Amino acid sequence: MTPVHEELLREFQNFAKTASTAQSLMDRMAQRLHEKMTRYNWVGFYLVDPADPGILLVGPFVGSFTPNARIPLDTGLCGAAATTGQTVVVQDVSKDPRYLAGSSMVNSEIVVPISVKGKLAAELDIESYFANTFDRSEQEFVEACATVVARYLGKG
Repeated sequence: MTPVHEELLREFQNFAKTASTAQSLMDRMAQRLHEKMTRYNWVGFYLVDPADPGILLVGPFVGSFTPNARIPLDTGLCGAAATTGQTVVVQDVSKDPRYLAGSSMVNSEIVVPISVKGKLAAELDIESYFANTFDRSEQEFVEACATVVARYLGKG
């Protein structure tokens, strides 16, 4: 991880200690990642719909386009991450048939599932207008950010 990664991660870990709600933690995280990481053009969370666990609902997000508000768990890269429980990294979305377009400007995407007590609760989704944004170091950083949210949700 880079020094910027480490600084942001520390900030999120500290904020999580005093955050009044998961929503405020996710809001802060989306805002700061979008501000500080220049290639993170859309940063947001998808939350499992409490009324329908087969649907992801858009949660706090920051970015230049409106995302898909509801995503079935069997659809898109978010669905792939949800059903496998694994991080999905796509360096060129035009080459992945699973990609569910939010904007024609997006070139790469990472989706990290956030599980609490072994059950999917949310996802951290980041899209970039640049291909090949999410190398190993970026993936480790985004996964570490998702872990901060998972720990917060798990203490509830």
